[in-house]
Amino acid sequence: MGHSCFYIVLDGRKILIDPWLKNPMAPPNLPSLEDVDLIVVTHAHDDHLGDTIEILRSAENAKVVAIYEVAERLGVEGGIERSRLIGGNIGGPIHTDVGKLKVVLTPAVHSSPYGSPTGALLLGEEARIYHAGDTGLTLDMQLIGDLYAPDIALLPIGGHFTMDPRQAAYAVRLLRPRVAIPMHYGTFPVLYGKPEDFAEEVKKQNVNTKVVILKPGEKYEF
Repeated sequence: MGHSCFYIVLDGRKILIDPWLKNPMAPPNLPSLEDVDLIVVTHAHDDHLGDTIEILRSAENAKVVAIYEVAERLGVEGGIERSRLIGGNIGGPIHTDVGKLKVVLTPAVHSSPYGSPTGALLLGEEARIYHAGDTGLTLDMQLIGDLYAPDIALLPIGGHFTMDPRQAAYAVRLLRPRVAIPMHYGTFPVLYGKPEDFAEEVKKQNVNTKVVILKPGEKYEF
């Protein structure tokens, strides 16, 4: 849905990650979000925290998973009921009570106005999906690959604030996902990384990973 925002249907549950819906790349026709089950926020920069409070107010049954300080701030600033806030930390899987979905918050090499920046791993019965958040390249990704073997990796490639295409391709080598989808590029001129360059760099890594390039509004079925 543009930038780092993804709308995911996993195990029949509707999930939003980093829901900045007003980003410059957002498609004109957004799906209805009133029946969203779960929102995952990787960190508190505006282009990731985005429209979380607004969505939580309209999707009255949705829960949100985020690092503890971000979840607490959503409760204070948004008046969101504590029962809907799942504040966790980097470590073992977080039980969401949204079906059988679990979320693992992972290290991200970045910054955040409050709380630690994270990535997020969605553990479902249909698939395991890793959203790296905003991050530089880190060897922690090898541990994520070893422990959880993600099927799909959503990786920032824009450079300047995050990995560039070459570094993100090396992340693919560490993670070894079946599918890699680039994100966090093209939203602003400073994000210079191009998805075609990422796909070419992944080829050089000699890994068995399919690169899927999505334009905002397009979907991929795994």
